This record gives sequence, structure tokens and C-alpha cells, in this order.
Amino acid sequence: MLVVGLAVLALPGVTALAEEPSPASDLRERRHALIQLISEYQDYEDYKPSRTQEEIAARRAVRLDRIEVIDPDKAAAARLAKARGFLPRLEAIDTTGFPEHEVLNKVLLVRQLRMDIEGDRFQLRRMPVDQLGGIHLGAPRWAHLPPRPLPEDFDTLLANYRKIPALFDQTMAQMKKGMAEGLMPPRYLLEKVARQAGEIARMSPESSPFGAPLDRIPADLLAAKRKKLRADLLTAIRKGILPAYARFARFVKEEYAPKGRAEPGIWSLPDGKARYAWLVRISTTTDLTPEEVHQIGLGEVARIEGEMKEVAVRLGYPDPRSLNAATAVDPKLHAGSAEQLLALYRSHIEAMQPRLPELFLKVPERRLEVAPLESYQEKESPRAEYRPGDPGKVIVNTSEPRDTLAVESTAYHEGVPGHHLQWAFVDANPNLVPFRMALGYPAYVEGWALYAERLAKEIGFYQDPYGDYGRLQGELFRAARLVVDTGLHAERWSREKAVQYMRDHLAMGETEIGNEVDRYAVWPAQALGYKIGEMKLLELREHARKELGAAFDLRKFHQQVLGQGVLPLDVLAEKIDRWIAVEKKP
Repeated sequence: MLVVGLAVLALPGVTALAEEPSPASDLRERRHALIQLISEYQDYEDYKPSRTQEEIAARRAVRLDRIEVIDPDKAAAARLAKARGFLPRLEAIDTTGFPEHEVLNKVLLVRQLRMDIEGDRFQLRRMPVDQLGGIHLGAPRWAHLPPRPLPEDFDTLLANYRKIPALFDQTMAQMKKGMAEGLMPPRYLLEKVARQAGEIARMSPESSPFGAPLDRIPADLLAAKRKKLRADLLTAIRKGILPAYARFARFVKEEYAPKGRAEPGIWSLPDGKARYAWLVRISTTTDLTPEEVHQIGLGEVARIEGEMKEVAVRLGYPDPRSLNAATAVDPKLHAGSAEQLLALYRSHIEAMQPRLPELFLKVPERRLEVAPLESYQEKESPRAEYRPGDPGKVIVNTSEPRDTLAVESTAYHEGVPGHHLQWAFVDANPNLVPFRMALGYPAYVEGWALYAERLAKEIGFYQDPYGDYGRLQGELFRAARLVVDTGLHAERWSREKAVQYMRDHLAMGETEIGNEVDRYAVWPAQALGYKIGEMKLLELREHARKELGAAFDLRKFHQQVLGQGVLPLDVLAEKIDRWIAVEKKP
């Protein structure tokens, strides 16, 4: 059993729910003070009052935002000062007698502010680029127009294009400060950054990502204005953006990459041990140490491999490696067409839908569709993803003949009872303020989805042992991440050792393994939330079952887990303890 401590951040206020309420007038004043302070915070952080994930997506689809060129150091200093100003005002509010959602508003905002204050020491902005992200990969998003662009969108587009070179200059200034402070990404991955930027720098304006809007200039504009707009956009690309890419690529190749860190792990950075421990706390929302996570991962890998061997033997193979080799070439375990693959996802989701009342007291009404991924995203995308909305969509990558082993577990993970149901609960809650609608703690969000895969097994799904084997392969991958991530950043593993560990335990190709290890090198602790979150949910469920005995109701437990939106695991644990106490009352 995973035993997760709850002392991540000392958060006052949650236990106040059990105390006697204050006089009504005082209670109203205190509640009003909290509402006003949260509103002030949301205005400062520019949280929009969108009620649903769908509205958030819709707003982005009809609006082209303007680039603001703001000095990162000044912005960080202002944000830190604001957090330090908000925190004591927020902590001073006594939440005795408040409704649970308002108590959680304070708890979560206190937590957010403390995270911002504590994390400032690590200067994350000093390493703004890597092979997976940064200005060189992010700038092309400014070329994405709304589905129905208006003439004013092109005015915004042109203004944005003219500001992109300044963003490159800002980024390089931060990188130079990082060089001086010894805050550097791995050298071998920075060489990829130089190549990525160089490829775009060598493109013609029309063939570059920034040339895509040229064909979407509104036809109803006067011919002279169309001609001028096109010429202005091309000039901004040719004389501004592409030279900025060239300067950036040259800087990375000649100055920055040669000074990249030699080790893949951030233990080699200044204050590296504390830096990684903080990132682990942020990712897992627990007080687990990197060393504890590493041992948990090793134990889970051994357990899951034992279960996989049992399935392999049942299917007539001596071990998982033999089964992996057989499934890789078995045409019956590969979709013959995109439509066949989509149909498989739909069939699993449709089979799960009528079983949901066994798992929840009330299932939010929210349509769910399965659709193919857009072709231009296929190369870099995973096998499937979930996009919130009404309808919510499980988006499936149909770009190549895919094995079907993981289709069933992925359908439950991305669809129901996984992410789709999770976000349906968020959207159905009228008490969630905008900043809470934007929370996305990976240990909770992805932990629930991985828990959903296992939950399906517990109520009788995965009748095909190949589907169950696919579920175990996915779980093994998440467990191996715990080992490799902490191996790189806490145990001082080399890249070669991390690659070999994944090669020894996972049925993945060499390129995929290398990409995964490189991802962990530049996104420390990001991959830890899935497995830690799932294990914590299982632990909380068993704790509730033990405490309540025959009175335990799985539907009520799930209602408690999902009913107040996205929560850190330590806060969720306290919430479950309060629910248990209420359920025990005669």
C-alpha cells in the first residue's frame, strides 16, 4: 500500500468545517471578504469567467490574442510581490462555518500562492527552451487563425508577427543569464534545438509555418488592401521572423549548446537536489521524496510484470517477452483501417455507458464522441487524447496500422469513466470559480484516468485477455516512469542506463524509448503523477472501505473524489476523511 503523507503545504481552514459557525453577520462579512479577494486575484491573473471547458475552447477559437512583449524578470518580480501581498490577506480570513467549496477556494489559492513564492528561487525561466518547447516551437502558434477570421484578425496577426523577433531577443537574454548562473539543459538535447530552429530559418516565407495565413486573407477585402496585407505579412516574415530564427539557431549552436550540462539529470544543476524535490512535490501533490518514489516504482514494476507473466502463460507463452514478439506481428491484433480502429473505441465506450450508474450516484449528462485526429498532428501525437466540450471527444490517432492491445484501456482512460466523466463533473459544478476551473494537478487528473482503467477491470471488463494485457502494458509504462525519472534526477543515472532500463522492461521501439528518456530529462517529475495518483486513489478507497465497513458505498466514494473539481491529493485525502466522519455518524 502506498502511504502518502499530507504535510506538503500546511493549509489552514479545511478542519474549520467541523467547528461551530459564527454569528450570521460576521459569517456574511467573512464570506464576502473571501469572495472579493478571490475576485481580485482572478482579475490580476486574467482568469476568464468561462463556465465550461467548452466555453474556454470556443473563446480561443474566435479570438486572436495580441502578443505582449513583457520583460520576464520584471513580470516575475511583480507576480512574486503580488503573491506575497495576497497571501497574508487570504490567510487572515477565518473560514469557520463556510460551505465546503468556499473553504476549498481558500485552501487551493493559499496553496497556489505558496507554490509561486517557494518556486521563485529556482528561476525556471532561465531555461526557456528545449527540444520539446520554447520560442522556436511555440512562435508558429501565432500563425493560427480562428476558423472564420475577420479583417481585424489580420491586423492583429501582422502586429504579432512584428513582435516575434523581440520575443526571440528576450528568450536569448534569459538563456544568457542561465548560462551565467549554471542553469542549463542537457547539451545533447540543445543540439536538437539548433537543428529545429535552423530548419525553419531556411524556409521560404511562403512555405514556413508563418506563411499559412496568406491563403486565408478574406476575399471580400478590396484588391489593393489584400495586396498590401499580403506584402506586409511577407515582409514581416522575410525581414523579421526568419532572421530571428537564424540568429537564434546560430546562438544555440555556437554559444549555448556547447555550455549545456553534461548530465541528463538536474541533480547536476545548482541547488539540484532541492530543485527536483520541489518538482516532485508539485507533480505528485504529496510529500513523497524522490527516493521513496523510486522504490515505489521498482516495486510496482515487479508486481505488474508478475501479472503480465500470468496472462502470457494463460495465452500459451512462457513469458511476456515471447507474447510481445507474437502480438507485434499478429494481424488480428492490428486495426485494418482507420474506421475499424474508431469502431473499436466506440464499442468499448458504448459497453461502459450503461454500467456507470453502478459507479456513481449521479452521472452528469454529457455527450461523448469518438473522432479521428487531424492529419497534420498525427506524426507527433499519442494514440489518443481527450478534448473537453459538449460533446466531449476521444480523438484517435489513425495514422498508421495500430495494435489494438491498448484500445480498450485507452477508451476507459480518455472516455468513460475516465477523463470525459471527470471533466463533466467539473463543468456540472456551479460553485467552481474560474481559477479552480483552470486547475490541472496531473496526479489527480491523470491518476483518475489510470484508476478508471483498473476500475473497468474490477467490474468485469477486459474479457479478452489480450485487452487486459494491453492494460497491464500501459500500467507498466507508468510505473517504469517513476523509476527512470527519479533515476535520472535523483539517482544520477546516465542516459544510457535509463534507456537500458526501459529496453529491459517495456515493449517499445528504440526511437520511442529514446524520446521518452529525453522528455524526462527536460521535464523533471512531470511523468510521476499518473501512477502516484492512481495508487493514492486506491489507498483512499481501501481506507474508506475499512473505516465504513458494510456502509461503504463505492458510488458515494467516487462522488466525493470528483464532486469538487480538480484537487491536490493531500487535500483530497482530507476531504475523504471528513466524508468518512460524516458517514459514521448515526
